[in-house]
Amino acid sequence: MKIWLSGASSGLGLALARQLLSDGHQVAVSARRAEPLQTLAGDFPGQVLVLPADLTDASSVAQLAQTLQHHWAQLDMAFLNAGTCEYMDVQHYQHALLERVVRTNLFSASLCIEHLLPLLRRSAHGHLVAIGSSATFFPLPRAEAYGASKVALRYLMESLRVDLAAEHIAVTLVSPGFIDTPLTAQNDFPMPMQLTAEQAARHIARRLPAQPQEINFPRVFIGILKLLDHLPAALRLAVGRYLSRNAKEDQPNKEHP
Repeated sequence: MKIWLSGASSGLGLALARQLLSDGHQVAVSARRAEPLQTLAGDFPGQVLVLPADLTDASSVAQLAQTLQHHWAQLDMAFLNAGTCEYMDVQHYQHALLERVVRTNLFSASLCIEHLLPLLRRSAHGHLVAIGSSATFFPLPRAEAYGASKVALRYLMESLRVDLAAEHIAVTLVSPGFIDTPLTAQNDFPMPMQLTAEQAARHIARRLPAQPQEINFPRVFIGILKLLDHLPAALRLAVGRYLSRNAKEDQPNKEHP
């Protein structure tokens, strides 16, 4: 298969790239930093197409798509993995923070979809995949920006699944729990049932051939979140306030301007 994967320079993206390459696929990898991508290409000679790009920039994404078309003519899978997370301090609410997160997690995905759908349409089994988040199942403290971007991504992918079904393009949303990556290493709160990036990549890669609508894991963690979301509204709020209070207690003391 010919697969394009974003955010492949570190964390889950790098682990996914290595797993897909080990499974024998051809993988085009994108990230802002070219050096880790070149290292990956050196480890898998002849299998990797290095395409560094800023996925928030329309011209950069357009050039990426043109290069893919030149080299491969078609695409079997587009894997939208690139993303970011910033937590909101509601006492000092910042629209700019939310805008940054939404631009990276939602708008960049939309740009890639616009430019890569024509290549997926040329495949007999096109597959669009995106990394969402378990945060979409239950509102979590300080996750206003991150959660909003991932909920919007969920709706985008689910609507695309409906509209692309007639073209036989599968759409899969991956909603993992906590994964040990450079991004989550910055978290200042407990992360239950955390997996390594390699464990998560193996789990995702095993499920992808079936082109499922969703890949959610770890199962127990996802089940707890979904159960909490089905509580009566008053209880949901009470649980959220409890989590918010604990999150504030876990935060290091910070001085604000």
